[in-house]
Amino acid sequence: MTKRLLLLLVLAVTLAGCGSVPVEKFRDQRPELDLRRYFNGTIDGWGIFQDRSGDVVKRFHVTINARWSGDTGTLDEDFEYSDGTRSKRVWTITRLDAHRYRGVADDVVGEARGEARGNALRWQYVLKLEVDGRTWEVDFDDWMFQMDDGVMLNRSVMSKFGVRLGELTLSFRKRS
Repeated sequence: MTKRLLLLLVLAVTLAGCGSVPVEKFRDQRPELDLRRYFNGTIDGWGIFQDRSGDVVKRFHVTINARWSGDTGTLDEDFEYSDGTRSKRVWTITRLDAHRYRGVADDVVGEARGEARGNALRWQYVLKLEVDGRTWEVDFDDWMFQMDDGVMLNRSVMSKFGVRLGELTLSFRKRS
């Protein structure tokens, strides 16, 4: 009985730590993030993936060619990794209202959902990720923060069954 109580206590403490900051908290932060304005044209990004112990597992560069037609945007992303491998993702993003977005891509399960307030966007989705010849469906909790007209920072936490697998950190710079 004591082991069971201890297990329930540990589980409760763990789940209590799973809460997240609401995007509404950033409503007064500037510059105001407008995905249609920032992700329009060519954007370069540099990033790292760290596993759950903090080790940098991969570094990469991404070039994003983005364009919008009304409330529908296309983000054509070309990735080049430090090991020489390459990948591509094409997002179709739809602005639903002043703050909410949805997005689809070939390697996204269902659709991504996003909400922007102030200078921040929270973007959540499930990604099909190839690892050692197997495909895993991994949860992404993705936060973007616009720093100025040309720079955006992005931090994503990857998890599976609520267990944190690692983090992605990116810096975006919009070409002039």
